Amino acid sequence: MERVGVRELDLSNCGPGSVAERVGVVPGLRSSAAFFTFLRANLALSPSALSSNYNTPYLEPYSPQPPQLKPPSPSPLATDEPLIPLDEIPPLSLDTLETQDEKIDGLRLVADSVTEMRQRASKAVILHPLCLAGLVTSWVAVYRFAYTPDRDAARSLMLASGITMLYMAAVRFITSGYDSLAEKIGWDWLRADFGGEEDIILGAHMGETLVGAVVLRLESKRPPLPSPKRKSRSRSASLRGGKGVIRAWTTKYKYRGQGVGKKLLHEAVRLARERCGKDAQVGFALEHANSTMLLPNMFNAAFRRDEVRAAKALEGAVLEWDVAKKKKR
Repeated sequence: MERVGVRELDLSNCGPGSVAERVGVVPGLRSSAAFFTFLRANLALSPSALSSNYNTPYLEPYSPQPPQLKPPSPSPLATDEPLIPLDEIPPLSLDTLETQDEKIDGLRLVADSVTEMRQRASKAVILHPLCLAGLVTSWVAVYRFAYTPDRDAARSLMLASGITMLYMAAVRFITSGYDSLAEKIGWDWLRADFGGEEDIILGAHMGETLVGAVVLRLESKRPPLPSPKRKSRSRSASLRGGKGVIRAWTTKYKYRGQGVGKKLLHEAVRLARERCGKDAQVGFALEHANSTMLLPNMFNAAFRRDEVRAAKALEGAVLEWDVAKKKKR
């Protein structure tokens, strides 16, 4: 077998030397080497420059407390509408409505409360689960028997819309009786059934605006006699031992929850006790302005709750009056 010789390399020409000296072997790298040499010479920093304080950034001492922030600038929207000073807010005043215009405003406020019952009754009917179930069942029937994917869906949509309109019209019809009740709130309603005396209307004014009213009837303990001598007798004397009956109690929606109604009840209790005696009973009439409920009982839950709250409010007013009288003694 023939031996294969190993070729030896001559390394005599590969002595130590800088890269810059040998890069010139390739002519294309000569300019690149010159550029890097120039860049290295310019980037070299002297030891004095490295230890100079002027090149060291200044850091403020660390404080554990959070930095104080500047107060935010006021919003232009907040400054456009200045706040109303407390001195300019009209005070609440309670008094008896004497003039005809004042009584008309009080009766109108009571009539508005009866009209409001229609809106609440309509909402109770529309949102009642049983009524909603019937409406949804009607829609499902339209979709099941009248809707066909192959034909135009406009007919099914018209049927569903018609059912909804009939639903709303029926609700409007069954609650329309409250408008008739509101129209009956007038001078004839204000006069008592005996003696032709008018009931007392107590009003709460916020400035010049009537915001609440109470219709109070003072009933004597004995029925009046038809004798002319008895009729000429002072009514204040005949009321001794009688009672106060509240026939209406209402406050404008905007002013509810501000204690206006509570103060009206306190005033009604005070007036009844002054006219009829310190132990006179004060309560709501069985047939007060908001007592009539035209719908079945399942729709009158909200009205029942209102009656319970009104009875508790009047009971609290009477109790506070009794406690105040005992403290004065």
